[in-house]
Amino acid sequence: MAKFIFVTGGVTSSLGKGIIAASLAKLLQSRGLKVTIQKFDPYINVDPGTLNPYEHGECYVTDDGAETDLDLGHYERFLNIPTSQANNVTTGRIYQTVINKEREGEYLGKTVQVIPHITDEIKRRMLLLGESGEYDIVITEIGGTVGDIESLPFVEAVRQLQWEMPEEDCMVVHLTLIPYLKAAKELKTKPTQHSVRLLSQEGVHPNVIVCRTEHPLSDELKRKIALFCNVKPNAVIEAIDASTIYEVPLKMLQEGLDVIVLKKLQINGYAAPELGKWRAFLDKLNYPKSRVTIGLIGKYIELQDAYKSILEAFVHAGAVNQCKVQIVNVHSEFITDDNVSEKLKDLDGLLVAPGFGSRGVEGKIIAVKYARENQMPFFGICLGMQMAVIEFARNVLGLKNAHSTEMDTATPYPVIALMEEQKKVKKKGGTMRLGAYPCTIEEGSLANKIYQSTEISERHRHRWEFNNQYINDFSQAGLVPSGKNPVNGLVEIVELKNHPFFIGVQYHPELKSTVENPHPLFVNFVQAAKYFAEMKASAKSAKMEKETA
Repeated sequence: MAKFIFVTGGVTSSLGKGIIAASLAKLLQSRGLKVTIQKFDPYINVDPGTLNPYEHGECYVTDDGAETDLDLGHYERFLNIPTSQANNVTTGRIYQTVINKEREGEYLGKTVQVIPHITDEIKRRMLLLGESGEYDIVITEIGGTVGDIESLPFVEAVRQLQWEMPEEDCMVVHLTLIPYLKAAKELKTKPTQHSVRLLSQEGVHPNVIVCRTEHPLSDELKRKIALFCNVKPNAVIEAIDASTIYEVPLKMLQEGLDVIVLKKLQINGYAAPELGKWRAFLDKLNYPKSRVTIGLIGKYIELQDAYKSILEAFVHAGAVNQCKVQIVNVHSEFITDDNVSEKLKDLDGLLVAPGFGSRGVEGKIIAVKYARENQMPFFGICLGMQMAVIEFARNVLGLKNAHSTEMDTATPYPVIALMEEQKKVKKKGGTMRLGAYPCTIEEGSLANKIYQSTEISERHRHRWEFNNQYINDFSQAGLVPSGKNPVNGLVEIVELKNHPFFIGVQYHPELKSTVENPHPLFVNFVQAAKYFAEMKASAKSAKMEKETA
């Protein structure tokens, strides 16, 4: 059996439990331990697959096709190991399992209750990864905040596990807020005290308190928190705001969070932390030698978490290129033929983001046309790739009113169409093409040069596909399908000939980019944007010299 760490939160949401959990996991991993993280979400949706991105941010997809919470993306980016269906569990999934068992008569006529039936299922799921024998430590993040009605069964399950397991096999890390009152010029500990008291009233006693703060905590303040929250002073950890989430593991290392955890869990003989690659990444990230401006064309830009993995993939790719990637959000709904040049002229590259539905698609198509005609580096992901296909069909192939049947069921030229197996689907949850699929890349293509391989595997989340009835028309005109699924021939990659960098992919490469393995598509896209920026600067300089002369 593995040892278990539970991470809870108090005072307010969005404090960064996922980042703290991932940072602790990274430190333990750097000492040679095998670690995994799982997230328990209190909402009743079975998974976030049917949630609007405005509600819950992006839906992260794993290799095995699980639609999960975006925190799993942080886990993978920090640990550089894949997660799975087992790493994300919701209240909806718990209740669905228990109700199915009740319908099958598994409870032998007993009254099914929150305790013990719901909590037993929660505990079973919590222990599942630890029973595999693959991990030394399993970190479990409990979503929401202490005191939420939705979180009560999860907190109760943790209480029971604390009681059932040996003390050295289980511990609780509680993340809380120390607000700063500007008027009083003082940090206040009372919200943290109340949060810990509320957790203790539920029978769960934290072993470590991590304090999110905008200002450093004095030793006196830490002692005060320790006294009123019943922990040792060295178990009060300062989590001060960082310029990037990737600095948090090093800040937690300075605070000794990993050492406290190792001592509590009685893990001996561990190695010194090996964080050479992590520090090298941060050095490149913090000291860039150049800068590029990338336009992110989307329709959920008001909420940054909607494109979280894309933004983080740019961070990784920028560090590799020692380049600061400045993202400019452009709402596709407000792009028109009249203003597209004004909105996009100062960009060095254009990424058209994924999405669903008809809102904003015409703006995306106009943006693609601008990038194609102005030789601007272009990268389309999922819907972004489909918009590139539609734009090319309309403006190069002359197929007026070409469209996707997702937006226009009566289009005379359905260049993007619903997959055959999707046509009879009525339920929306978990019914798309999900998870990792293989792709064979054409030798000598741009994609081949980027991947340095002809066989790859990438993660998918979509229903509509490139319509292979038009494949010859596109190929002959210059938009080449350079990557296909080897089993069914579905087009996975399109690229434009006679363009410095124009590529669209049906899958989601951002989901596989990590600190240690930045995704090659993003790395090469940033390289292309750097070159485009240099050419623009060179042309501008030459023009100024000519005018001066």
